[in-house]
Amino acid sequence: MMRILIIGAGGFVGRHLLARLIGGDDTVVAAGRNPDRLRRLFPDIPVLACDMARDNTADWHPRLAGIDTVINLAGLIRDVNGGFDAVHEQGAKALFDACLAAGVRRVIQLSALGADETGISRYHQSKKAADDHLAALDPAGHRMDWAILRPSLIIGRGGASTEMFAALAATPLPLRLGPGNWRVQPIHVDDVIEMILDLLHRAEPFARRLNLVGPAPMTTDEVTLTLRRWLGLRPARFIALPAALLKLGAVLGDRFGLGPASRDSLIMLKAGNVGDDGPMREVLDRPAHALPLALARHPAMAADRWRARLLPLALPLRLLLAAIWIWTGIVSLGLYPVADSYALLAPLGLTGLSAGMALYTGAVLDLALGLALLCRWRPVVVGAMQLALMAGYTILISLYLPDLWLHPFGAITKNLAVAGATLAMMAMEAENG
Repeated sequence: MMRILIIGAGGFVGRHLLARLIGGDDTVVAAGRNPDRLRRLFPDIPVLACDMARDNTADWHPRLAGIDTVINLAGLIRDVNGGFDAVHEQGAKALFDACLAAGVRRVIQLSALGADETGISRYHQSKKAADDHLAALDPAGHRMDWAILRPSLIIGRGGASTEMFAALAATPLPLRLGPGNWRVQPIHVDDVIEMILDLLHRAEPFARRLNLVGPAPMTTDEVTLTLRRWLGLRPARFIALPAALLKLGAVLGDRFGLGPASRDSLIMLKAGNVGDDGPMREVLDRPAHALPLALARHPAMAADRWRARLLPLALPLRLLLAAIWIWTGIVSLGLYPVADSYALLAPLGLTGLSAGMALYTGAVLDLALGLALLCRWRPVVVGAMQLALMAGYTILISLYLPDLWLHPFGAITKNLAVAGATLAMMAMEAENG
């Protein structure tokens, strides 16, 4: 029996790993920045709060008391406010130093394929710095066993890469990423978990770096088509995404924090992401499963198709709704004749100063809510406020200006569609937040 601390337990790999360990002989402690979320996900295991971006070696010492094995799965997909340096490098180094000082027997670090001398992205460089630090603490593993696992794209439910390729695959005509021939060597999350479990329970000491890759390289087109077949969609011709649109998507992904698209991910895909699976085969005593076979063991459901189709719409939907509210506010502030606005308010008993206050208060509210949505400030809360405001406007119009329901342009009835779009936006933002 071991006592295992999993850092980043609420992430993609962490959730899959915990699902395999729960109910076994080992005691598992889940650690992450959001302990309340971890308790909801895994109510029957101990939870520990930590923050790799802030915690130092001294912070880790009391947390590591009685811990036999530490698995570091913490990672970011984009470098926001120096997050790669803080989490991947400095935070990981502090953790590893504390592990050695506390007498932890075994450390498993989830790194990335390409985190070596060839890595050109800041993501790879930050991971390599932490990997090198861990390896230098005890090169032969005499005092502390260690393994550095460097996976290519990890595919499986809940993974950012999976969602990106599934979204590309689920459009009526699949979208081609770049030229379509960028080479990757995807591995299913099940095989990653098998490797971690093998290392957890290995009796003999070890100190090594291992590439975790599928049995053969694949092009990005092949990965997209594999996901399309998994989703149960018919074959179709590709539509190429212009390079400028890819760059724009990466910039927007970095700026708004939605999905896996980022400038670093594009750099890594362009550079290629393939490696030798020989050492991994030796440890597992078999190759990783080919991607089509691994996916077939987890059949896609309707929810997978819904998620793949809706994911690309999350950002445009929020921006379009923001534009409606911003434009409404601008129009009400003076683009629409003020006298005509006062005439609309008169049946409500609002004239003179009270009409002006109502007009400009409503305009400022519309503008503020639109800007808040544009900046992605608490979009679920903002959406609820917009629904409440729309309901208030609609009730007043129904009571005092009922003829507007019969307007041929549907000025009021279209609020129903906007309300539905707002509810959809709130649902997607709640999931992506």
